[in-house]
Amino acid sequence: MTTSTQLIRARRFLPLFITQMLGAFNDNLFKNAMVFFVVYSVYNSETAEMWFSAVASGVFVAPFFLLSALAGQLADMRDKARIIRVVKTCEIGIMLVGGAGLLLAWQGVAIGTLSIPLMLLALFAMGVHSTFFGPIKYAILPQHLEKNEVLAGTGLVEAGTYLSVLAGTIVAGWIGVSWAAIAVVGVALLGFVAARFVPPAPPVGPVEPLDFNVLRSSFKLIRSTLHDRRVFLAIIAISIFWAICTILFVQFTPLAKNVLHASKEVASLFLVIFSVGVAIGSVSINALLKGTVSARYSPVSVIAMGGFLILFEGVCSDWTAADVMMDVPTFLAHPLAPMLLLSLLGIAVAGGMFVVPLYAFLTTFVEKSQTARTIAANNIVNSGAMVIGALLAGLLSLVGLAVVKQLLVVAACCLLPAWFGYALLRAERAAIV
Repeated sequence: MTTSTQLIRARRFLPLFITQMLGAFNDNLFKNAMVFFVVYSVYNSETAEMWFSAVASGVFVAPFFLLSALAGQLADMRDKARIIRVVKTCEIGIMLVGGAGLLLAWQGVAIGTLSIPLMLLALFAMGVHSTFFGPIKYAILPQHLEKNEVLAGTGLVEAGTYLSVLAGTIVAGWIGVSWAAIAVVGVALLGFVAARFVPPAPPVGPVEPLDFNVLRSSFKLIRSTLHDRRVFLAIIAISIFWAICTILFVQFTPLAKNVLHASKEVASLFLVIFSVGVAIGSVSINALLKGTVSARYSPVSVIAMGGFLILFEGVCSDWTAADVMMDVPTFLAHPLAPMLLLSLLGIAVAGGMFVVPLYAFLTTFVEKSQTARTIAANNIVNSGAMVIGALLAGLLSLVGLAVVKQLLVVAACCLLPAWFGYALLRAERAAIV
């Protein structure tokens, strides 16, 4: 019996695994159902659609920037299982509000003044939910698992998260908004039940007073990562990468609708392919590095990502769209569809190969008692960069740059994480010497 098989059957792992999967599924189901509905059924302007998609992305990640320091402190200083149960209880109320917004939008009731604000409020609250749950899912594993099980447990959690993201994205694209409203509440209830079975995980170090001044605690948290140049450079490189990805996520749905004249199911397919590509890149880079924590392939990977973005832009520019919205079979029958999807897959695979090894730096070169706070510091910088990315995407549309040409701006931005990846590689080699 393999380690992974043993863990899946163990109470010290399975409830956390299920809780994490359900949370990731619900995040993506709700957010994508909302964005798909508003872009395809409410607005009829590329600029307005880009702005809404950018606002939705910014609203979801803003809590990570504001509250990650507090979340990291809580994860290291309080019983993690108890925090999980509180967070999952709150998710039920959040999804009741979000589900009400979806139902009101479906009925066409006060879309601009009530239903969309309700959905954005719920999205912000789900960002808060994920902010407090995020550090726990990494920090709790070393407490519940044996040393030789942590790697397998982390891999299972990551795989489960990717599958949940895929499932939530697919379901959001293929079911009606009314069914999505019911589903998000039901999934929240299931997550609450699963959380009740997570074993206790009390703090492993000395319990310190919580610092509720989020600005001061955030600054202190980020400053604490400066002691190891490798960790600091990894955080910066990861953050720039996710800022770039945020711009892409903002662009996908308006691009599918306005440039490719494709349905929301096709937009969902884009997001699915991107997630699958990141997963393939993760597996590929792990095989290349053979378990070694290294940034050896990071610079060339992100440069390759920029190259695939240029190819993707070229295919989109040459696309001849039909007069009616294409469903998935019609889209796949288009002569340029294979090249479009392959270039999109290449973007994601190269991105996964770039970013995944960098996360290992965050947990490898810090004390175990500081792991959650290091992840939280990373979340603060990541989310700040993602908010900037979302705002940049909106501003590019505001100044009149067509969504397809914005892809070239994103491709040029890939040079920045490539430079930081190279700096990290040099710091890695210097540490060995």
